Amino acid sequence: MSEVLHPVANRFLAYIRLEKRYSAHTATAYQQDLTQFFIFLRSHYGDVSLSGISHSHVRTWLAWLMEEGMIAKSVNRKISTLKSFFKYALRHGEITASPMTKVTVPKVGKRLPGFIDEKGMQAVEDNRSMRRGQEDTPIFTDGLEGRTHRMIFELLYHTGIRLSELINLQERHVDTGNLTIKVLGKGNKERIIPISTILRDEIGEYRAMRRKELAAYDREVLLVNPRSGKKLYPRYVYNVVRGYLTDHQITTLSRRSPHILRHTFATHLMNNGADLNAVKELLGHSSLASTQVYTHNSIEKLREAYRKAHPKGE
Repeated sequence: MSEVLHPVANRFLAYIRLEKRYSAHTATAYQQDLTQFFIFLRSHYGDVSLSGISHSHVRTWLAWLMEEGMIAKSVNRKISTLKSFFKYALRHGEITASPMTKVTVPKVGKRLPGFIDEKGMQAVEDNRSMRRGQEDTPIFTDGLEGRTHRMIFELLYHTGIRLSELINLQERHVDTGNLTIKVLGKGNKERIIPISTILRDEIGEYRAMRRKELAAYDREVLLVNPRSGKKLYPRYVYNVVRGYLTDHQITTLSRRSPHILRHTFATHLMNNGADLNAVKELLGHSSLASTQVYTHNSIEKLREAYRKAHPKGE
């Protein structure tokens, strides 16, 4: 779709990939946003020069997106893309003023992150279903496939890493001696996350079974497809997490993506007294504001304890 983009936009995309070293996922999102904008611009206004793009053009596009049902959070991401692009164009002398200076950001309703309660996660840890009448049924089957699926849950919940970080976790970055893993996060920033002896042992058992049952597999990454031996892909992990959470009634939440385990990791830490800055570092957040959303659930737990225990708590 790059042929629909202005040449400056193509140079900008090359810049964020090669110089800024944005992740492939982020760079693709930027390209999709810009492509969508320039297609809209051409179909509604014809050929408009880069310097001829005004805030009215941008506002019309944003209004059209919202009329089509796009949520404010997604619209804000597209605004961010355009701001970055026009800032680049301004810095390189392609335009004399950015049209984004008069574009306001839609308000986003604060949505608290959902999480699985400790009872549900304990069932996963104990490998027992929570489906009524099947409480003695194991969640994960024996064999490499069941072991791989269990490792997905264990790594996501024990470390709070993102889906992309999970599938890109390198074999050489797991230090069982020092009980740490090294993760490559957003913006190619590395962080070190401690792991428990329980997780270390789980990783050891998985590695042993993988060597035994797979004649050939990708030896660079930790987790591989139990059938093909190839690196996991996002949809595979998504289907595994959603499938187990649904089939075994681990949670009543409607959102059951792998990210829910990251929220669960952070919320359980906060509810058990973890320092907010420590949680920020573990999650790889660049700003403390991103982590503070988890304090709400912690405060709610304290409020519930107060109501139950204080003589005047009601």
